[in-house]
Amino acid sequence: MAAVVLTGLTCAQDHVFFPTLDGWTIHADLYGTGDRCVVLAHGGRFEKGSWEKQARGLVKAGFRVLAIDLRGFGLSKEGPQSARSDFGSPLDVLAAVRYLHENGAKTVSVVGASMGGDAAEGALGEAKPGEIDRVVLLAHGAYGPPEKLKGRKLFIVSRDDLGTGDKPRLAKIRAQYKKAPDPKELVILEGSAHAQFIFQTDQGERLIHPPLSTGFFFFVLS
Repeated sequence: MAAVVLTGLTCAQDHVFFPTLDGWTIHADLYGTGDRCVVLAHGGRFEKGSWEKQARGLVKAGFRVLAIDLRGFGLSKEGPQSARSDFGSPLDVLAAVRYLHENGAKTVSVVGASMGGDAAEGALGEAKPGEIDRVVLLAHGAYGPPEKLKGRKLFIVSRDDLGTGDKPRLAKIRAQYKKAPDPKELVILEGSAHAQFIFQTDQGERLIHPPLSTGFFFFVLS
């Protein structure tokens, strides 16, 4: 699958786009170089640019980073309307993972927040062996069957983050975590901030600069 790179639009990153298996065009910001890569998938209130701070931190640690606009969000508006476009898709994440592999990646990890976590969860279940090295699920919906969650997984959620019906998301995420195969880890943060909003709280630093083995930076780097 060919990709078109638009260079020179900014000094910080390259803008790329690539097709999904069902005909959507996914736009993304590509940061850094190297063969260890990370895909960042945003939540429903965000777009690819919301990951800039985290992307730059990962680049400093030696990673190439691809922050995507899920279908229906940001610049990713081109595709068949018969395919749902208001909630992203696992195919968007898979297309990003495969784009990186086609362009020299040796390993690809995925960090998905909320809606992006649902897409990452689905992609993990559909990926071929070795395509996805590890996944961080940041306050995702935990909708999928846990037995499909292959490989290394980090679940992160705020203790009082409320989902549908004002019920804490933790119970559903914990239930999926318990049934998911090893290796896995669950991190419960204090507070009620949801997904990427955690970065705006005093718990945000724990995700970026964890004291011990918690936080997605340590998980991706280890």
